[in-house]
Amino acid sequence: MVKIVHAQTVLPENVLEELKKKTGETATKDAIAKAVEHYLICPYTHQEPLEKKLEEVIRKKQKKE
Repeated sequence: MVKIVHAQTVLPENVLEELKKKTGETATKDAIAKAVEHYLICPYTHQEPLEKKLEEVIRKKQKKE
């Protein structure tokens, strides 16, 4: 049996409307559920942000100089 919890968040209206548009859902709970599911299975969400990689490259170059 899966345990279900109630989760809440505060979002600006325009962000919620964009999320509904991108997910193709009209109900808030369905749009958020679809977005969370996508985040959990998408391989790109678990990679380091580009900014961190760039900072690392810059630091390595500075150490060499």
